Amino acid sequence: MTVYYTSDKDNQPWDTHSNHDERHRTLCADGDQAGAALIADLKARGLLDDTLVIWGGEFGRTPYAENRDKQKAGRDHHHTAFSMLLAGGGVKGGMVYGATDELGMNVVENPVHVHDLHATVLHLLGIDHERLTYRYAGRDFRLTDVHGRVVREIIA
Repeated sequence: MTVYYTSDKDNQPWDTHSNHDERHRTLCADGDQAGAALIADLKARGLLDDTLVIWGGEFGRTPYAENRDKQKAGRDHHHTAFSMLLAGGGVKGGMVYGATDELGMNVVENPVHVHDLHATVLHLLGIDHERLTYRYAGRDFRLTDVHGRVVREIIA
């Protein structure tokens, strides 16, 4: 199942090129409440061990402000360092894996590439990412390309 956060006014409320601080306070409060409720409910029903919750997006926001004419400061797209939350489904709880520099600009400890994330998710689903291939245009491809390692340090 996939859940998206949208609003009546803005189909992409997380795209905060302006008024970042105010909008993220609201968005994060809503997201924290919803995420915590989902995880608590799955745990109370005995479903968390068999359900992998992945909370995140395809990029983060820059650690510095982006100013536009007559608008409150925003933040641009940032792909070199951002956070993902994984819960249940065979993942260790209560831990942080990886770290950024003091500005949040770049990963300085335990980087995880998207191929690593995919390899890890597939592993948690019982699928060997190196064997999951599909043929296209006469060539074999896989989701993790020729890269990707299972991040075993986060597996329970």
